Amino acid sequence: MDERNRILQLRKELNEHNRRYYILNQPSISDQEFDLLMHELQDLEARHPEMADPNSPSQRVGSDLNQEFAHVRHKYPMLSLANTYNSGEVEEWFHSVERLLGGEPFEVCCEMKYDGLSISLTYVDGQLVRGVTRGDGTQGDDVTGNVRTIRSIPLVLNPPQPADLFTPATPIPHEFEIRGEVLMPYKVFDALNAEREEAGEPLFANPRNAASGTLKSQKSEMVARRKLDAYLYYLMGEQLPSDSHYENLQTARRWGFKVGEGMRKVKTLQQVLDFISYWDTERKNLPVATDGVVLKVDSLSQQRRLGSTAKSPRWAIAYKFKAERERTLLESVSFQVGRTGAVTPVANMQPVQLAGTTVRRATLNNEDFIRELDLHIGDYVYVEKGGEIIPKIVGVDVEHRPEGLAPVSFAKVCPECGTPLVRVPGEAAHYCPNDAGCPPQIKGRIEHFIARKAMNIESLGPETVDDYYRQGLIHNIADLYRIQVQDINGDGSRDKSARKIVKSIADSVKVPFERVVFALGIRFVGETSAKLLARHFKSMEALAAASMEELQQVEGVGEVIAKSVVDYFANPVNQQIVERLRSYGLQMRMEEKAEGEGSDVLAGQSIVISGVFTHHSRDEYKAIIEQHGGKNVGSISGKTSFILAGDNMGPSKLEKAQKLGVRIVSEEEFLEMISGV
Repeated sequence: MDERNRILQLRKELNEHNRRYYILNQPSISDQEFDLLMHELQDLEARHPEMADPNSPSQRVGSDLNQEFAHVRHKYPMLSLANTYNSGEVEEWFHSVERLLGGEPFEVCCEMKYDGLSISLTYVDGQLVRGVTRGDGTQGDDVTGNVRTIRSIPLVLNPPQPADLFTPATPIPHEFEIRGEVLMPYKVFDALNAEREEAGEPLFANPRNAASGTLKSQKSEMVARRKLDAYLYYLMGEQLPSDSHYENLQTARRWGFKVGEGMRKVKTLQQVLDFISYWDTERKNLPVATDGVVLKVDSLSQQRRLGSTAKSPRWAIAYKFKAERERTLLESVSFQVGRTGAVTPVANMQPVQLAGTTVRRATLNNEDFIRELDLHIGDYVYVEKGGEIIPKIVGVDVEHRPEGLAPVSFAKVCPECGTPLVRVPGEAAHYCPNDAGCPPQIKGRIEHFIARKAMNIESLGPETVDDYYRQGLIHNIADLYRIQVQDINGDGSRDKSARKIVKSIADSVKVPFERVVFALGIRFVGETSAKLLARHFKSMEALAAASMEELQQVEGVGEVIAKSVVDYFANPVNQQIVERLRSYGLQMRMEEKAEGEGSDVLAGQSIVISGVFTHHSRDEYKAIIEQHGGKNVGSISGKTSFILAGDNMGPSKLEKAQKLGVRIVSEEEFLEMISGV
């Protein structure tokens, strides 16, 4: 056999071994034998670059090159499901389907609700061509390179297999889409967090966060190391095998996809409720995180007749399991410092299994929360996972409290820099006032500064900021602008990414003044108040010189924000940082509007934005409204001038607008409204 044919044979064999190992859980060769075949394939492919194929099993190791995710519009919108936590609403949904179908018989497909990151996979002629995240439901990130590293996602589909001896094999459609969840198994999650803890890195809160962060990593090589898994649950396309959703998934299983084993097709409400009851307990034995069950009308033609609301399909509902509760021992309380200097108490507990993960820590919110619980070190506490994600203490077993336990006392000084803490009157949180010298605050402010809605320095992230801080490259936001390529390209192997980072930092000097004000990270000054301050004072000099009284003349700026602004600019360290930013070329004053650029056509009008738009994004429309003198508001009231409505406007907003008589303006009407000025 020549080498080219051997490559094709090895690819076929390795794809089958991957399927048997990761999907069927029935390996037929040892890991060593698999590795020998893989090494043979890699050697042959290296000798024959003309045989390159992105769907070769050798490509599952991923690449260490940085990648940028393109945005891809979904062929079919990825709607979210309506959620419920009680069986009564499940019963209401079941009966509503009966009514909408006019009493016509129907079946329900009951499935597990996997707690991961939604993914849409497109196959053409049996080969994976694209993997896209849910995104906003209309478009998502193209993560195909990362998806190819997930062993349970087939790159090339098996030849069609017959369902039984009497049923012919179902042909694979020329093109179809299959959707599911990308997850991180519990064992992988625990091992990953153990590695991060040993390395002194922050731990992932739960498998879902870990899976999401991994799939959106810029390096597919790292994705491959993290051993993600995937369960598929919906087949879409023009030429599907069956009108039955259940049967389509069984067919997909025979094509090589991993489909949840617990799926069941039922006919009665009682069978639905029995399925929920069974999995409420049995889910704890699954290898991956689940947070409920999904109920779908099985017939695709009936699904089409039932249709969807603006947000979710009428033919499906998700039943969410109630949070698990466990009892464990409170061993100590530590304190964490955030970007704004807010200090959060954290409970350190004896490890306890909760919703499939080992929980050792839980937030305690603030001093008032601790006092309400009457918490003592050594107490037995009840822990839940809110929404199956965030651990929290919900009660104390006071009856079994040993005598002599000391109550939890809140920290008096910052655990990071030793500065005495302060508590602003009327605020629940304690703060470290050393904003210029406290490491978590410094790094947090830099992360805030580079964020999309601030300076939009896309090539940097929290891990990079931490790395640069530890190297001594940056100690404040101004230090970013003195970074040179040679400082961050290592041994020269990262030259391309280093140049991209330096260019992104340099490009940020074009960011408008109001976003510079927001990027400074002045405590209590959010995106909206930063715009108001920038537009009122017009320049950084005027803002820095403003008095408490002058600041409070700005709409929406009260005593707390005003004092925070005054304190910020009174600090000599902050004064020096602002002057350095000025010297690096950042925008320090409002630009004068060019002729025809803006107008007062929307002056005095309060406008609500709702829906999905074609010509501009929501953020762009917000900027356009402000550019023409209007004011963006988040909720509808009698004072709302009109609603700028795109596709899929929320039904509750539509109902409220009609009730209050608020005018609804389409995207085209709005653009025409401002085009004549």
